[in-house]
Amino acid sequence: MKPLKFILFTLIALQISCSETRNTLYKEKLNDPELFQAAMQNLTDIIVYDIFSPPVASRVYLYPTIAAYQIIANHEPDKYNSLVGQVNELNEIPKSENQDINSNLAALFSFNIVGKALIFSEKKMEAFQNEFQKTLEEIKVPKRIISASKAYGEEVAEAILEWASEDMYSQTRTYPKYTIKENDRFWKPTPPDYMDGIEPHWKQIRTMVLDSSDQFPPKEPLPFNLKKGSPFQRQLMEVFEITNNLTDEQIEIAKFWDCNPYVTHHKGHAMFATKKITPGGHWIGITAVASRKAKSSFGDTINAFTNVSIALYDAFISCWDEKWKTLVVRPETLINQFYDEEWLPLLQTPPFPEYTSGHSVISRAAAVTLTKLYGDNFKFIDTTELAYGLPQRRYNSFIHASEEAAISRLYGGIHYMMAITEGVLQGEKVGDYVVRKIKTKKNSIASVITSN
Repeated sequence: MKPLKFILFTLIALQISCSETRNTLYKEKLNDPELFQAAMQNLTDIIVYDIFSPPVASRVYLYPTIAAYQIIANHEPDKYNSLVGQVNELNEIPKSENQDINSNLAALFSFNIVGKALIFSEKKMEAFQNEFQKTLEEIKVPKRIISASKAYGEEVAEAILEWASEDMYSQTRTYPKYTIKENDRFWKPTPPDYMDGIEPHWKQIRTMVLDSSDQFPPKEPLPFNLKKGSPFQRQLMEVFEITNNLTDEQIEIAKFWDCNPYVTHHKGHAMFATKKITPGGHWIGITAVASRKAKSSFGDTINAFTNVSIALYDAFISCWDEKWKTLVVRPETLINQFYDEEWLPLLQTPPFPEYTSGHSVISRAAAVTLTKLYGDNFKFIDTTELAYGLPQRRYNSFIHASEEAAISRLYGGIHYMMAITEGVLQGEKVGDYVVRKIKTKKNSIASVITSN
């Protein structure tokens, strides 16, 4: 028989081993990037539910993601660069020496706290947070780890929200609405609801990387001229003719990239609305697809969302500067007034000026950013729209997807070709500038993935 001292020593060793195994298990589970993917999807769902406009939605994505990223960068300074000094007016976030803080967990807490402050449906965020708390209990995260990580996440969230409060968003809520100009060349509200123009003062929002909202202006739109055969009139007729002869593929492309957060439907005296993701939300979805396919780590997943969020945010500011500067009238207004009062575009015309095409600008900026992260020939299946009843589509690269997003606006009947062409160029410039200025990963080389 073995001596009692030996048996006790063996039992103690087994207890220590089991304890270490439990610790390893919860740490491994907190390294799962799907935790952050779920948090981002929840934010997207709330953005859709709350019907944020495309520019405002880009802001809602931006600040929570940067909060999470800064925590990860502070924890892994040998791998990630802080955004301090890279984005405008961002100060160092608080640091903590508490050894009980798990950086991934703190990043998740901070993401949700900042997100909650920027949305309307707080109860939906609280419900997600409660489910998240149950998950932490199920994977047996020690209470001291949860408590320390949450406290640190709250501290960082407070600092990020203070920074966000200085971006001119609150001030622009009090500015006057756009006053309609009578001249035919100027944008007018469009049917069926004739909504006020969205965010006419968005150019005053603080940029992240761009020096100013008008740093990359496109060339001037074609002069307004409805004389038959004029360059402008030919572009107007192109919209009219293409939309009257759409192929099934063109219809599918237009609907796939519609991304109108609030489409109204009228039947007699009844009206109902369909909610969808914003254009930026679609590219956040593509980022999720790409990071999963590349098997990105927890930190690299946050890094990808951070870079794309910054590109989308600045691209919207750049585009909206041009829209409300040139005030180009939509095709629907002119076709109904001068050619066919019964004509309707395939897609519902969004409530803001035409030039340049927002989809073209932000899609190219996001595509350039994702290409820098994952490579030129990254083939992927875009499943983003499945939740909204649309099929998946395949792309050979991010640029390929952005080109289809751009031309979809012509098929949809809501943009002239000039707005699409110049929008792509504008987005290219914004994207190139963002990837040159933002250096988040240290000594990183984009891995090119060419598998299907």
